[in-house]
Amino acid sequence: MAKSDYYDILGITRNAEERDIKKAYKRLAIKFHPDRNPDNVAAEAKFKEIKEAYEILIDAQKRAAYDQYGHAAFEQGNMGSSSSNFSKNTTSGADFSDIFGDVFGDIFGGGRRQRQNRGADLHYNIELSLEEAVRGVTREIRIPTLEECDICHGSGTKPGTSAMNCPTCHGQGQVQMRQGFFAVQQTCPTCQGQGKIINDPCNHCVGHGRLEKSKILSVKIPAGVDTGDRIRLSGEGELGEHGALSGDLYVQVQVRKHPIFEREENNLYCDVPINFAMAALGGEIEVPTLDGRVKLKIPIETQTGKLFRMRGKGVKSVRGGHRGDLICKVVVETPVKLNDRQKQLLKELENSFGGLSGHHNSPRSKSFFDGVKKFFDDLTR
Repeated sequence: MAKSDYYDILGITRNAEERDIKKAYKRLAIKFHPDRNPDNVAAEAKFKEIKEAYEILIDAQKRAAYDQYGHAAFEQGNMGSSSSNFSKNTTSGADFSDIFGDVFGDIFGGGRRQRQNRGADLHYNIELSLEEAVRGVTREIRIPTLEECDICHGSGTKPGTSAMNCPTCHGQGQVQMRQGFFAVQQTCPTCQGQGKIINDPCNHCVGHGRLEKSKILSVKIPAGVDTGDRIRLSGEGELGEHGALSGDLYVQVQVRKHPIFEREENNLYCDVPINFAMAALGGEIEVPTLDGRVKLKIPIETQTGKLFRMRGKGVKSVRGGHRGDLICKVVVETPVKLNDRQKQLLKELENSFGGLSGHHNSPRSKSFFDGVKKFFDDLTR
């Protein structure tokens, strides 16, 4: 079944600001929260749907990807240590307690432990040739990341021991302070919101529960991507602390400059040089496309800069729609390294034009020089 639009789920417009998103989420979450709807499966499903929509739209990067690609932005293969192509960014994904915090603690009994920190999102820059970007390709990439310690299995404690509940917050990760009518919750200063204290840390990971490693991933690049497009691999980011959810991996596409073609949206452009004899007399040449060579007919008296459009020989965008065109720009090339015979023939050709009086052979030249003459005549008046 197709997913509902996230904006429709929250009942907001597509240009809603952050405060509007939070306000809509708070209103709906209070209505459908499981604590207010015990044993109500439909309400629980609705609450999950609301929470999913909120977590995407409240995150600027995820919202931009959703606006551009829809739900496909968060599916592998469909649109979302090397210092040159890898970076890390802590996620801004929303937690239910981010908005409600203290208020929900009061409404639903308080004492809710703050969710463990989700792992950081990772960013990887991948460079593609134009052919790879147009046709799609599968690439293996190696990324540095944090993975679960294989000795303590993410607990951070020595084998045979376990973490103890924090004596300050009693395992809740938060402490509550009352200020008049309101109960204010804050992150526990003793355990930093973890709810646990490790007295005997694992020697292998020094209590972190994670180790720095690298992993190889196979990334499917869909056909039609362009510079600036991103592919999201859910859960392939940095591992969260002490078993928390992993972040996501964002693969950023950069397309290398091509020796023949330039891409502009779905169209391809290229310069096609021809000699002046063909430009004057016409003929037929072969031009390159991404699918092979095709013939292009040059009409007589073709001027330099003339554009020829070859429909359907461009790029089909990753977002769908029609395929673009190949646009060839004719460049009339001046001959070089002439021998004596060729120079003599060109001299005879020039004489046959009759200089400027032969304006019927060079109408643009005649028009230009007439304009220059008029310009200087006007200056002397």
